Amino acid sequence: MPLYEGLGSGGEKTAVVIDLGQAYTKCGFAGETGPRCIIPSEIKKPDVSKPVKVVQYNINTEELYSYLKEFIHMLYFRHLLVNPRDRRVVIIESVLCPSHFRDTLTRVLFKHFEVPSVLFAPSHLMSLLTLGINSAMVLDCGYAESLVLPIYEGIPILSCWGSLPLGGKAIHKELEYQLLEQCTVDTGLAKGQSLPSVMVRTCFVSDLQRGLKIQAAKFNIDGSAERPSPPPDVDYPLDGEKILHVVGPIRDSVVEILFEQDNEETSVATLILDSLVQCPIDTRKQLAENLVVIGGTAMLPGFLHRLMAEIRHLVEKPKYKEALATKTFRIHTPPAKSNCVAWLGGAIFGALQDILGSRSVSKEYYSQTGRIPDWCCLNNPPLEMMFDVGKAPPPLMKRAFSTEK
Repeated sequence: MPLYEGLGSGGEKTAVVIDLGQAYTKCGFAGETGPRCIIPSEIKKPDVSKPVKVVQYNINTEELYSYLKEFIHMLYFRHLLVNPRDRRVVIIESVLCPSHFRDTLTRVLFKHFEVPSVLFAPSHLMSLLTLGINSAMVLDCGYAESLVLPIYEGIPILSCWGSLPLGGKAIHKELEYQLLEQCTVDTGLAKGQSLPSVMVRTCFVSDLQRGLKIQAAKFNIDGSAERPSPPPDVDYPLDGEKILHVVGPIRDSVVEILFEQDNEETSVATLILDSLVQCPIDTRKQLAENLVVIGGTAMLPGFLHRLMAEIRHLVEKPKYKEALATKTFRIHTPPAKSNCVAWLGGAIFGALQDILGSRSVSKEYYSQTGRIPDWCCLNNPPLEMMFDVGKAPPPLMKRAFSTEK
């Protein structure tokens, strides 16, 4: 139960904040400095040997409904230990979240758990609340993809977003391929569980010059490029008996796929610059000087330093030199670890009870209409949609999800 609950304004119980990621789910209470639990976004089925991923977009609705119902039940009654009927819910979502997933999640929360209200908040915008700024270029390096979205004066510029399937999943795939090719221990039994921890505990991001040499050696067409001296080998214990021998070259080469430019000359660094070029010209300088990087993949040692070096290297190329007048790029340091920044922003937003009440979709409204509005509708939502039936209407807001005072 949250600290000091019931003290303060009216004694309304604090909201539950859930950041449902493809790999891990962060869950806790509004107004707190960190999530109560960070658990894999998966459930165990008795008839299936491997855990089942909860966040799936390509399965039928009823199957997804049963997965989400079981997973959220585990969140409430094993980790949070609270009654879902007593508390509002804030869901941190990605801009790429499909409508059918949002609708199914809302149906689970309202129909099965009977929560009083639900608010879907965009992760990129919530991350700005932790810094107290209105405008920034936000890069989310997650498990499935890297997604960049510029936000100006509290409004997401949806026409300028960019995404690449480069994240933790891509690194795991490359790591698995290289381990099975070069490692000295059969990792068949513990392969699925050990890959994330092997990546976190042994891999790192090289600096720009070293990274360019590694890439040149990898795509060594003429045979003249030499790989720089590798880092030391590491012995990684898999369980009580097996020890995995991770050779040095694997440790720094697997992460290079984030920065290797493909046939279309795109990488994680070009995502930011391409999005910046698409933005209105009078917003570019402010956005370039306010970069925010969130997501679990961004926690790899050396990632931020390499990202800045890549941007400064690319901005001198003709493609960007003519389009971007600014050469100054700065990265903010949020007051939380990269994987929890969006959750912390949602916890701050959820603690503003007056605003949360006027922005959330109430159970009464949902039971009448059976749908939820899309958060990216920038016009004022109809009043009857945003407040509980029978209560006085809230004051008019300037814009949906605006961070203006």
